[in-house]
Amino acid sequence: MSGRRQVLSLKDSDVAMMLQAKAHLGKANINFQMEEYIHSKRPDGIPIFNLKKVWEKILLAARVIVAVKEPADVVAISGNEQCQRAVLKFCTHTGATPIAGRFTPGTLTNQITSSFREPRLLIVSDPIIDHQPIAEARYVSIPTLAFCNTNANLKYIDVAIPCNTEYNHSIGLMWWLLAREVQRMRGDLKRDVEWDVMVDLFFYRDPADVERQEQETPAVHEGPYDEWTDGMETQVKTQPVWTGGDQPPQQTEENWGEQETGTLQPIPTQSFLPTSTAPDDQKNWGDDTWGDN
Repeated sequence: MSGRRQVLSLKDSDVAMMLQAKAHLGKANINFQMEEYIHSKRPDGIPIFNLKKVWEKILLAARVIVAVKEPADVVAISGNEQCQRAVLKFCTHTGATPIAGRFTPGTLTNQITSSFREPRLLIVSDPIIDHQPIAEARYVSIPTLAFCNTNANLKYIDVAIPCNTEYNHSIGLMWWLLAREVQRMRGDLKRDVEWDVMVDLFFYRDPADVERQEQETPAVHEGPYDEWTDGMETQVKTQPVWTGGDQPPQQTEENWGEQETGTLQPIPTQSFLPTSTAPDDQKNWGDDTWGDN
């Protein structure tokens, strides 16, 4: 599909990423329709995909996507939880319409449903899991692209991209490569320029791992009063404390008043309450005998 053009050939960096993400490994159960994409087998019986044919299929799928005039008419579907993040990222960078999660039956065939759509192209992450949208696309004659493992059935699949669909890094890398190739064919990205979108953003992240990582990472408090709080804590820690001795401890901080500190004089104990100014004839009211009057 590259037409023996050097600019469309498979790069060594892309091969290294595929090998590191284990995108070249299939399953021991092989469908006869997927045998043409298998290069060899490991001693343990695991098939190995031909990466050159994988790249040719990615180019073909990108050309089909670019041929659709309206990017929103391309629908990307994934019922697998490990592929949903990759589907959302792919649609963000290509303008396609995502359906991540459970596929509502009748979305492509029943016009009464609120989720009814009429796409011109369908992309699925796994034909085994996403069998319902493939069956509905057959009824309304919608072309279908699919990422297929060695055990996938290619019935009703127009363009199959062979890869490892069970490993989250592998399927995330495939969606990333397809999105990058669509950007290049549309002219939004030059081939001699590296795409600034990291492939890690297409990988699935386990919520439990994310929560555990947040707990292990120390929290950094940011706010407008951090400087004030830090300064107050420093002053409190450096101020000397007088325990009641004759001489108070010398201050380690700079003396702002530059005055000599003498001994602390005790405060005289005296009553600050006002003295009674009542007349003498009112001081002995309790001694008056009312009966004498």
